[in-house]
Amino acid sequence: MTQIGSYEHRVTSEVGRLRTVLLHRPGAELKRLTPRNSDKLLFDAIPWVGRAQEEHDAFAQALRDRGVEVLYLSELLQDALEYQACRDEAITCVTDDPRWGDQLRRVVRDYLCDLDPEILAHVLIAGLAHEELKIAHGLVYRLMNRLDFIIDPLPGLLFTRDNSAWIGDRVAITSLAMPARRPESALTGLIYKHHPRFAGVEPIYDRSLEHVEGGDILLLSPGVIAVGTGERTTPAGVERLARRVLGAGLAHTVLAVPIAQERATMHLDTVCTMVDTDTVVMYPPMAHSLTAYAVTASNGDLEVTGPRPFLDAAAEAMGLDRLKVIDTGLDPVTAEREQWDDGNNTLALAPRVAVAYERNIETNAQLEAAGIEVIRISGSELGTGRGGPRCMSCPMLRL
Repeated sequence: MTQIGSYEHRVTSEVGRLRTVLLHRPGAELKRLTPRNSDKLLFDAIPWVGRAQEEHDAFAQALRDRGVEVLYLSELLQDALEYQACRDEAITCVTDDPRWGDQLRRVVRDYLCDLDPEILAHVLIAGLAHEELKIAHGLVYRLMNRLDFIIDPLPGLLFTRDNSAWIGDRVAITSLAMPARRPESALTGLIYKHHPRFAGVEPIYDRSLEHVEGGDILLLSPGVIAVGTGERTTPAGVERLARRVLGAGLAHTVLAVPIAQERATMHLDTVCTMVDTDTVVMYPPMAHSLTAYAVTASNGDLEVTGPRPFLDAAAEAMGLDRLKVIDTGLDPVTAEREQWDDGNNTLALAPRVAVAYERNIETNAQLEAAGIEVIRISGSELGTGRGGPRCMSCPMLRL
């Protein structure tokens, strides 16, 4: 187990008792969303930011009430930016934008270099609007639309699951597919590289590699990892991740799981999450149609078998007779509605204890009927970016 001072970092399953989690409290970056840019920034609606913050605070408190240490991404970033090496890397990363040209790049660099760590962290997350850079001049700046951003805001940071994921005692800094979200993994990479809490942590993946997103990575059991491949994670990304985790001894089986390349099923965890060591909550139309390819190590290379039904392949790899399934909803219409509202996207705090959005009434009732304790949270505003409790959390320690 990676242990730095008194800090430990290790995750080998979806349902081990959650001890430490990384969240991002929504802030000014959500206030930058408008009807003009919401599609580009991947939000389906314009959230009421104050209410979203209240909902997120309640989510964080629900975790603390169960003994979970809650870390905030913005605070860790601010701490890391106290170190000059981190500042230099952050500023170089954000100014490496071919849209700008040399003159604007120089002006922005000078502007960022003058900011203290707190304000610099704010700008890296909330962005820099055209009108906020009063000292700029030159052709690129003058030809920009005054409503555009020089540095784009990152509202997707709310979903900390996507830009990094712990596999055993190693962290995967993921390679995000959508241009609007790629800077997120740059920021998490800075945190893991420069924050003293993570000194000595060795990444198992990085953002320069083929596309892999954390919402597609499910740690089914110690040694068994399912990775969705669809809208966000590519087959090449699954292969690269499999090669690395198998080579490092972090898993003995990786299940590559094709999913529909659609907004409603952007990640594997939008259709399936675990609520017990042998139980998943799953969108009914996919429960018996989802398939998996088993990837294992063989003579220094990868061996691929399948496809087989996902539930069968997962159970065999996990050493189970079968994997139990709790359906989303009770009828096709309810199931479709609650799947869209992240009914499958639960966050397990321990075996048979899960956090879920309160609005998914039928799915929550199904969970409770199966003996799962459901901790309900509100998410009318948090869900506008298409993500639930699992999406909003990056576990760092499960026991």
